[in-house]
Amino acid sequence: MTGEAGPPLARSTLDRAAHRRTDPDWLAEAWEQARVLVLDSADDGRALVRDASAAPELVLVGPAELPDVPRSVPMFLGVEPDGVPVFAVDAPLPELPGTRRANLREVGHLLADRDAGLFTTALALLNWHVRHGYSSVTGQPTQVDEAGWSRVDPGGDRVWPRTDPAMIVLVHDGVAGPEGRCLLGNNAAWARTPGERRFSCLAGYVEPGESAEAAVLREVREEVGVGVDEIAYAGSQSWPFPGSLMLGFLARADADEPVRVDPAEIAYARWFTRREIGAALAGEAVDVDGHRLALPPPSSIALFLIHRWLDGPC
Repeated sequence: MTGEAGPPLARSTLDRAAHRRTDPDWLAEAWEQARVLVLDSADDGRALVRDASAAPELVLVGPAELPDVPRSVPMFLGVEPDGVPVFAVDAPLPELPGTRRANLREVGHLLADRDAGLFTTALALLNWHVRHGYSSVTGQPTQVDEAGWSRVDPGGDRVWPRTDPAMIVLVHDGVAGPEGRCLLGNNAAWARTPGERRFSCLAGYVEPGESAEAAVLREVREEVGVGVDEIAYAGSQSWPFPGSLMLGFLARADADEPVRVDPAEIAYARWFTRREIGAALAGEAVDVDGHRLALPPPSSIALFLIHRWLDGPC
């Protein structure tokens, strides 16, 4: 998927070339001419970027420029449109003039389609490896195989990267115009910033045996005590912190229905008008019980859903 119409981390230009993952001869030759993305798992998965005139650019290096002691074997990401293969490694970031360390949360929305796809894929794969050093079936140590796309234990038990499906929903009242409202929550687990209160869409993991739409109904009812209907799918994106796929929805609720939060999940929840959300996005101070309203970060699908509602007919 390319372009700006979808969620910010749902963009890519890479051919994953999955059929090459089990071809050791091709991979060995590809490595010699590869572009390599270095991620540092010891530094929150940061990579190097270079601040260009328009936007940050991801910095890739040649195999000869890698640190001497990478923490991982090369992970094959795919082939670029120009035919050059791309790998990722977990290693201390090299010191290169004119570069800085950046987290995907910080720059994902600013990167071009190509760089956003590379960073998101590499980080999701890296985080899976970091958390799956042992087989969940046998308890034995596992080793990387298939160019980074599986792990196998000494007995041959193999596991492949997993992604946890989670739903996220922008609940709104169905009213058009500046007085239309959306229901946002402040998660009880979030760190508190003095003078500021952050609100976002409601979200939760899809449980076993449950559809994504059923998870929307359940999570909204559990977290804020209201029912929803007119559930509409809006898009998805990877959220590799550490390994989720966020399935984005919009859903309508009755704004007159009392909001009853589950304090274990949600510290605060309230309805906001389009006027208030638009003002906050424009950098104006919007008061929320003596605190300044803060909205989700630009790389999140939550802000994408808020914009979809803000700019939509209802």
